[in-house]
Amino acid sequence: MALTWLSLCGGLQAQLSGDPPEATVNHATLVGVGKAFLSDSYLSPLTYDGMSISLLHDRIKASPLAGGKLSWQQQFQIQTAITKNPTASASEYYGDIRYHLTGFYPLLKMDRLTLLGGGGAALSLGGIYNVRNSNNPGSLKSALNLQLSAMALYHWKDITFRWQLTSPFAGMFFSPEYGHSYYEIFTLGNNKGTIHFGSFHNQLALKNYFTIDFPIRNITLRAGYLGDFYQTDVNQLHTRIVSHQFMAGLAFESIHFGGRRVRGNPAIRSSYY
Repeated sequence: MALTWLSLCGGLQAQLSGDPPEATVNHATLVGVGKAFLSDSYLSPLTYDGMSISLLHDRIKASPLAGGKLSWQQQFQIQTAITKNPTASASEYYGDIRYHLTGFYPLLKMDRLTLLGGGGAALSLGGIYNVRNSNNPGSLKSALNLQLSAMALYHWKDITFRWQLTSPFAGMFFSPEYGHSYYEIFTLGNNKGTIHFGSFHNQLALKNYFTIDFPIRNITLRAGYLGDFYQTDVNQLHTRIVSHQFMAGLAFESIHFGGRRVRGNPAIRSSYY
């Protein structure tokens, strides 16, 4: 109710002053649970599978660029997985932190359907740990990529459907040489050939994100599916990380004010200034 009243006051003041209405920020925080598959020839020739859990924060805000049509999306994700080999005799643990910054521009806008396209950058840092290995138990996974993304939004009554696809096309990623130990790389400084240019010839990735927003009284629930596919093939080493997760959380809209726009503004009642 307070946010609605603030929006109405801000919109009324904007109309009186002739300024465009203030754009809201769409936030969502979701928890995901699902299945993960890990295959890393540096650690083991086998594929490990098990439970995956992630925490995702999604933020979308309109930008004044491109006549106010450009919007920015920020995604911050923490993902973990506990997996076992086919005989359940050994375990692998996976962890990863990712940050995505993507700009979107509307390509098609209809009454209920909006198609957007754009691109941005993504940074990831994580790794896989194999409890059975003694000499080289871990495998570092780090990448910085430029990416392309497409999004479709469909509104039906009070429900909003979103489908988003994202894939990198150029960047850099870390991978040791075949038989190259991490002791040599980080202790002895023998790190030659560990940073590689990544593109479709040696790095393939696809993020498939589908969500449904539906309001219930004063809250908006967001549920959906998040599928991640990541694969590298370099230095005779092959890595494939795949996860499928059901996502659920809350979405909300906010208006950000600061500086002189808060102080002395009759349309905003600050709890601090």
